[in-house]
Amino acid sequence: MARILIFGGHGKVALLLEPMLAAQGHTVTAVIRNPDHEAEVARAGAQPLVADIESFDTGQLANLISGNDVVVWSAGAGGGDPARTYAVDRDAAIRSMDAASSAGVARYVMVSWIGSRADHGVGTDSSFFAYADAKWAADAHLAGSDLDWTILAPGTLTLDAPTGRVALDPEGRGEVPRADVAAVIAATIADDTTIGRTLRFGSGDEHIGHAVAG
Repeated sequence: MARILIFGGHGKVALLLEPMLAAQGHTVTAVIRNPDHEAEVARAGAQPLVADIESFDTGQLANLISGNDVVVWSAGAGGGDPARTYAVDRDAAIRSMDAASSAGVARYVMVSWIGSRADHGVGTDSSFFAYADAKWAADAHLAGSDLDWTILAPGTLTLDAPTGRVALDPEGRGEVPRADVAAVIAATIADDTTIGRTLRFGSGDEHIGHAVAG
């Protein structure tokens, strides 16, 4: 069983992921910014850890990460403010990768989005540009690191009931329930064949375990 640290531990996907991992016997720590969320995270089966990752430097993040086996980045600024989007989705994410490397925690799973590419096609005049630009910068840094990384890139997230099935490289927007995204993260952690791969996915017909195994 692994010790798993989740950044963005109070997010909708993370709150679905935490009980899955706890049920598998893992020790889960959820990094959150707001202490008011501690009880909800604890009910999900994770140990809450309050920290402002936006302001933490690499050394402070390394102290948080040290002693774990897996890092899951599921944090985000939530859009709206471009400066904060860059601060969290790009800069803090990159610092966490460098911190994981310095702490000797090699396994790193990034939750990204289906359009994260150098040629993402989002114009600079779009309100979505900062997010697209920040996520691609973070993903590119991770892919160039010495970590045992996996980038998970789901399409449009929904609150639909989980199906347990996905499709890789789907057509269109790749809509997918958040609960299935959580299940993909859990399956990725359990399957080392996902190391060094970017998995773009949406809802589909293939069992999640089979899909991530390639």
